[in-house]
Amino acid sequence: MRKSPCKCQSYTYIVSAFISLRLTTHMSKTQLIAHLATKLGISKRLANDAINVLVDGVILTVKKGGEVRIQGFGTFKSSKRAARMGVNPRDPSQKIKIPAMRVVSFKAGSDFKKAVR
Repeated sequence: MRKSPCKCQSYTYIVSAFISLRLTTHMSKTQLIAHLATKLGISKRLANDAINVLVDGVILTVKKGGEVRIQGFGTFKSSKRAARMGVNPRDPSQKIKIPAMRVVSFKAGSDFKKAVR
C-alpha cells in the first residue's frame, strides 16, 4: 500500500505538478498511428501507410512551392527568407552572413486555435 503524501505537499502543489506533466507530454508518430488505428478500427499497418501518404503529399506539395490547406487544422507552405547579417554565438563580436533560403511555415486554422485555447 502506498504512503499518503506528507503534509508539506499541498493540494495546489500536486495540481500544478499534474498540469506541468500534461504540458510536457507529446505524441510520437507511433502513438499517433495507434490512436488513428483505434479510432478508425483499422490495422496499425494501414494507419501507418495513411499517415506516410499524408506526410509525403504535404512535403511534395510544399517542396514544389505550393501550399496545403486542411480546413480547420491549418496551412503548410514555404516562403523565402532573405539573406541577413547575424552574430556568431561563440564570438559575439564576429558578424556572419546568413544566406537566403526557403523555409517551411505552418499557420494554425481557426478550429485548431479554438481547441487549444
